[in-house]
Amino acid sequence: MSEAFDADALETARILFARPAEFVMGCAQIDQLPAPDLPEVAFAGRSNVGKSSLINALVNQHRLARSSAEPGRTREVNFFLLDGRLRLVDLPGYGFAKASKGEAKRFQNLARDYLRGRPNLRRVYLLIDARHGLKAPDTEALDALDKAAVSYQIVLTKADKLKPAQVEAVVAATLTGVSRRAAAFPRVAAASSVTGEGMAELRAEIAAAAFG
Repeated sequence: MSEAFDADALETARILFARPAEFVMGCAQIDQLPAPDLPEVAFAGRSNVGKSSLINALVNQHRLARSSAEPGRTREVNFFLLDGRLRLVDLPGYGFAKASKGEAKRFQNLARDYLRGRPNLRRVYLLIDARHGLKAPDTEALDALDKAAVSYQIVLTKADKLKPAQVEAVVAATLTGVSRRAAAFPRVAAASSVTGEGMAELRAEIAAAAFG
C-alpha cells in the first residue's frame, strides 16, 4: 500500500493525526447526529475486529475509543473530532453481539440509516480480521454499503498475527473478492494497531479520502 503515497503525503497525514482528537458524542438515534458540516470517515466491522483499537492507534491515544473484551458493546454511532476539522465515526459492530435479537437489530439498523443519509461521509473503512479474510457475515455489510452507494475500503486488521507473505495473500484474495463491487475502493489496506504496521499508509488513505 505504501507505494500509493509519496513522502509528502505520508508526512501530511502524520501531522494531521498528531493533532488533538476528542470524543464528541454517541448517538442512539438518527435524529441525534451532529450537523453534516465537516467531512467524516467511518469505521465498520464485525464485533471484536478491533475498531476501537485501530481508531486509538490512528490518533496515538490509548483511551480515546473505548474497547471491550465483550463483543458488541458499541451500541451507538460514536463521533470523534480530529484537529477540529475531521470526524472519525465508530459504527456499531455486527455479528455475535451480546444483545437480544431486537436490540442487536436496532443498533445495526442505526448504522444503516447513518450510511444512507450522511452527505458528508467521505468513506467507510470496513475492518476485516486478516487471519480470517472475508466471511459470510461480511457479505451483508458489503451489500449494505453497495446499496447505500458509499465508497468503502477494506482494512485487514491484526496483520501482525500473520507472516508478510500471508498478509500479501489475504490482501490479494480480498481485493479479488470485492473487485466487482461498485462501491469498493480498489485498494485493500493491512494494518496492526499493536505494532503500527501499515498505520502511516492508512492515515494517508484517510487524509486523501477526506480532503483529496
